[in-house]
Amino acid sequence: MRKKTLPVPKMRGVEDLLSVNESNNNTGKPLEVAIDKIKVNNKQPRRWFDPLKMAQLIESVREYGILEPLLVRPLEDGEYELIAGERRLRAASDIGLATVPIVVKELSDKQALSVSILENLQREDLNPVEEVEAILELLSINLDVPPENVKSILNLVANSKKRNIPLTDHTLRQLEQIESTLTLVGRFNASSFRTTRLPLLNLPQDVLTALRQGKLEYTKARAIALVKDSSSRTLVLEKTINEDLSLTQIKELIEQLNSEQKPTIEKEKEKQLAPDKILSQRCIDFSKRIKDNKVFSDARKRKKLEKLFDDIDKLLTPPEEESSGESSVENENLEMQPLA
Repeated sequence: MRKKTLPVPKMRGVEDLLSVNESNNNTGKPLEVAIDKIKVNNKQPRRWFDPLKMAQLIESVREYGILEPLLVRPLEDGEYELIAGERRLRAASDIGLATVPIVVKELSDKQALSVSILENLQREDLNPVEEVEAILELLSINLDVPPENVKSILNLVANSKKRNIPLTDHTLRQLEQIESTLTLVGRFNASSFRTTRLPLLNLPQDVLTALRQGKLEYTKARAIALVKDSSSRTLVLEKTINEDLSLTQIKELIEQLNSEQKPTIEKEKEKQLAPDKILSQRCIDFSKRIKDNKVFSDARKRKKLEKLFDDIDKLLTPPEEESSGESSVENENLEMQPLA
């Protein structure tokens, strides 16, 4: 039986902020302002724009204009900072529009960033990496801690649950805030966000870039990231993108590469062990030859062999035993000296 997909809950507050019925001119219509009066916040969650989707939006704006106003907040000298609608702003700029419709809201820095993140998440067209970074930033804002601390909190909660250790009141409050924010986003809980999304930020750079650019699904990206050899990983990555390989095909390709590389790896290990093996075999050979040889019957050869054995013995004796041995010899010599 096919599992029923639950509807994603609406994000409270965002739609009200984006409503065209709210404006500063009491006409019920959004304001029209010069496009060069709008400044883009460098903390916008979206960093990559799909060229195909942008081309479609540009054509739509060219034919119908900006159907949904941009959300902005006022700056000094009659300028505005963009809160939501960067794709629309880019499309308007590309086709040379002089003005765009806006809705103006007085927002603090934290409010502006929160609304910008929520608006982008609600549209569901962020790539997986941008989505993770946006949610992490939103949690950071709501908890008033750096993003790295959010990761630490999630790890602490997971480890405490695993070891059956109770959480402190402070951590419990933080967890409640995290769960509340993720419910607002409507995609994850604290545990699933930690285990299925946060690991994406630790992917190798080449895989992360491809994922950020929308060339890979995150499940494929995680599979490719398991390939440690960079040249092999590049091969799998390029083949996956160019031939649109399925996850099963990716795993088969990785297994094939591993089996091809195994003999080479074994040979490299043998090379590293070769000097030790050769020396060990020589010792065995010498032992056999000495037994079979008449060297013991030749006084001169026997004396040389004894000297060689003494040298080998010194070579194999640990330094501390040598020093203790020397002390013992000195003590013996002292004992043998006649009393004065």
